[in-house]
Amino acid sequence: MQQPTLSAILITKNEAENLPDCLRSIAFCSEIVVVDSNSTDGTPQIVREAGGRVIESADWPGFGLQKQSALDAATGEWVLSIDADERILPELAEEILCVIREGKAAGFRIKRRSQFLGKWMRYGGWYPDYVVRLAKRHAAKFDISPVHEKLLVEGTIADLEHPMLHFSYRDLSDVLKKQSLYALVGAERNYVAGKSGGILIGWFRAVWTFVRLYILHLGFLDGRQGFLSAVAKAQETFWRYAGMEWVERRVKQ
Repeated sequence: MQQPTLSAILITKNEAENLPDCLRSIAFCSEIVVVDSNSTDGTPQIVREAGGRVIESADWPGFGLQKQSALDAATGEWVLSIDADERILPELAEEILCVIREGKAAGFRIKRRSQFLGKWMRYGGWYPDYVVRLAKRHAAKFDISPVHEKLLVEGTIADLEHPMLHFSYRDLSDVLKKQSLYALVGAERNYVAGKSGGILIGWFRAVWTFVRLYILHLGFLDGRQGFLSAVAKAQETFWRYAGMEWVERRVKQ
């Protein structure tokens, strides 16, 4: 049986530090398609030297639409969506090639093993963290979410056994940078959806988020990083709801 073609798709902006390891981990794919957003650190050159195809994007439409443009440019029968801070281990690569050859499902979820501030996390909602990343190209599309976008698949979705690695937050500045982005976008989405917001609601939701992740989901078993992760997520939740007041003011100006 002939092996189906597989396209790896990524979006990038100044990912020169992450890309080499990521690209090596997906070298088993038939093609690599990268949509780059005005990188200034040599990211496009790194991709081309690894044999990948780079599509320059002058604007930034949001994560969902940007990844859809990468999907539209792919030519493989199957697509593997991956971020620059993720790695496909050899055993997962073998499993991917096996399941696309068998073709028993239209899409597959992959569990992520994530690193937070130097620790591989096991609790607090971190693992197994299943995400849909592998699909038949013609059965797949991305939602238009500006952040935390999802790969939508028409048809049956199954789970893969082996995990991929996710180097999510390398240091505290990385945590704060991503936290502010997610909080701002979340506040805008909540406002558009007509949800209730404000400081009091944000405080209650933040407290519940911390209790849920640190206690109910056993985040305390991850030690210092488990505590910091729960605090960071609680703070992000607070601003996602408290920040809706500022979003409303901006819209009405």
